[in-house]
Parts: sequence; C-alpha cells; structure tokens
Amino acid sequence: MDRSSKEKLVGDLHGALSATSCLVVTHQTGLTAAEVTALRSNMRAAGCSFKVTKNRLARLALAGTKFEHLSPMFTGPTAIAYSKDPVAAAKVAVEFASKNDKLTIIGGALDHAKLDANGVKALATMPSLDELRGKLLGLLQAPATKIAGVLQAPAGQLARVINAYATKGEAA
Repeated sequence: MDRSSKEKLVGDLHGALSATSCLVVTHQTGLTAAEVTALRSNMRAAGCSFKVTKNRLARLALAGTKFEHLSPMFTGPTAIAYSKDPVAAAKVAVEFASKNDKLTIIGGALDHAKLDANGVKALATMPSLDELRGKLLGLLQAPATKIAGVLQAPAGQLARVINAYATKGEAA
C-alpha cells in the first residue's frame, strides 16, 4: 500500500469514526473468509460497519476523535465494529462472538465512555434505538386505545341486549 492510499484510508476511517457513537474493538484470529463475509453481512443488515484494521493506521485514524483513548487496545489481529446506533454494533458483535470463539470482544466505547469486554456485552443486552422508539410509541398510544374501548363499551352492551331480546322473540 503506498503512502497516498494509506492517507486516504486513515482519512476515511477518521471521518467514519467521528460520525459514530459506538465503537467495538475485537480480536479475530482464524476467521475464514466466509465467516468474515457473514459477519459483515450481519453488520450491514443492522446498519453497522465491520473493518479489519492495521493497528498503526487505526491509531492514526482515532487521533482527534472521541475514541482516541482506545488506542492502547489496538494490538494483535484487530478488527473494529462501529455504528451510529448506540447499541447495534455491540449487539451484532457479541451475538457473533457467542457463536464463534474465533472473534473475541476486547472492549469499546459509547461516545466518550470507555467500555471493557463486559461493558460491551452489557451494552448489547440493551434494546436498540428503534425498539425503544416502538415501546415509547406503544406507551403513548395505550391511553387513547383504552379511552376508545371505554367509550365503545356501553354501545356494545346495548347492542348485545337488543340482540338478546330479538333472538328471544324469534325463539318464542
């Protein structure tokens, strides 16, 4: 790789990391091409990115970002997962690591907060942003649904009483 392509790679990675809120640092040893492809596919489906990095270039890309304090984690066969969603990258990485022991979670960060491996696993158990929005919307709609049910109940009871008298009259 020549110097200009390395500079472009560092610049692209720096821009991507500046725009994300969650970064997961992993070690991947012995993953086959098919396994990496499957992991990248899972990441893309969740709106995340997974990149095998050269440690020196990754440290240069981290400089000046909110993840700069993670530089010491970049030793060995390192790969990173990152996403704008605060939980998505951690969920996919932890799920894949639980099924495949060739991927190890080293640590990560959520915005400025540094996380160890257990912190990333705890982050992965939290509901995603879309799930939280759905729950909030459900909570907001519940009172309106209950009010509509209460208002419709007397009319429904009246209709059942009238229907009972009508069927009673037909039977007689």
